[in-house]
Amino acid sequence: MALDSSVSSNSSLRNVLPALLLAGVIGEVAFEAYAWFVSPILFGPVLEPAYLIRALATKLFGLTIPYSVAFIVHFSVGAVVFPLAVFAVHEVTRLRLWLSGVVAGVLLWYIAQGMLAPFIGRSFMMDFGAYTQSSFIGHVGMAMVMGVIFQKFSENRRER
Repeated sequence: MALDSSVSSNSSLRNVLPALLLAGVIGEVAFEAYAWFVSPILFGPVLEPAYLIRALATKLFGLTIPYSVAFIVHFSVGAVVFPLAVFAVHEVTRLRLWLSGVVAGVLLWYIAQGMLAPFIGRSFMMDFGAYTQSSFIGHVGMAMVMGVIFQKFSENRRER
């Protein structure tokens, strides 16, 4: 098994938070680049999770929010919550950070496509169509990038 002890087990979240957030922003930018430019070439659809955020805001709070606000909300959640998910998987499993990213990415993809999409009225996993397949690559790739970037920042901090 690919176990890793690169992040000290006594690392407090406060000590690793700056590196996690930077990894989160970089990973989220990578996701958006994939969603807008690569996904249409490989699968056809542009991934626009802001529409999911808009639908959730309407269903949960009766709010109609502009696309731009929904985009910012999704980007912010991706940049903050997703790297925390990668870190949590790493802390629980002690898998290497890139592999923790794979696990976290699959979990996040399932939450988006398997739970939230049906919650707003879409079919389960959106019938495993091109959007769902591309979303899988986007979520797993993004979380892997976050794990790799976080790993690099962790190594650099220890070398100082």
